[in-house]
Amino acid sequence: MSALILPPTDASVQLVAQALVRGELCVIPTDTVYGVAAAVAAEPVRRLYRAKGRPESRPIPVLLAGLDEVGQVAAQWPPAAAAIAACFWPGALTLVLPARHWLPVEVTGGTGTVGLRWPAGRLVQQVIRMAGGMLAVTSANRSGELPATTAEQALEALGGLVTYVLDGGDLAGNRASTVVAIRAGEVQVLREGPIERSEIEAVVGSRRPVDHS
Repeated sequence: MSALILPPTDASVQLVAQALVRGELCVIPTDTVYGVAAAVAAEPVRRLYRAKGRPESRPIPVLLAGLDEVGQVAAQWPPAAAAIAACFWPGALTLVLPARHWLPVEVTGGTGTVGLRWPAGRLVQQVIRMAGGMLAVTSANRSGELPATTAEQALEALGGLVTYVLDGGDLAGNRASTVVAIRAGEVQVLREGPIERSEIEAVVGSRRPVDHS
């Protein structure tokens, strides 16, 4: 059965959050593109991998309700991470940090790290808060295809595999988040997105080199 597209109302947010708490998959609009979301637990994340056709060796980012949740999932919060987050969170920035041991290997991909993001946007923040403060979220598309930028595109890609698609309008023109890893005090820009490499460099300065590879 195909998923339902829900309007961007408080009642819809509640329905989506309840479905996620039950372990179901839902598509939500983020401040970048549409994302398919799951509870941060082994079985829901396994379903997320299957829905996308995504290799399980590729970690799934965790979207947070705010800074208060960072310590629950990140084993370390280095000064460089705090400085970068202070400038760009909430927003299109994913920080890759050492993961807490309780996180399922399905989330970390066995890397020992976790990608964390505090997204901007009313709808996504509401869903995350109501679903418990964190969600495993990746772009709403089959692996290898373009990310969905409308609810209709997300429905076409994943409609039979998710419960709800929360309509947040047309997100065309948005880009996937900038990804920055912090390892042993070194800052590495793994993917440049809306936040440019030069902006990260301006925050961390010369004390922590940025990888230009």
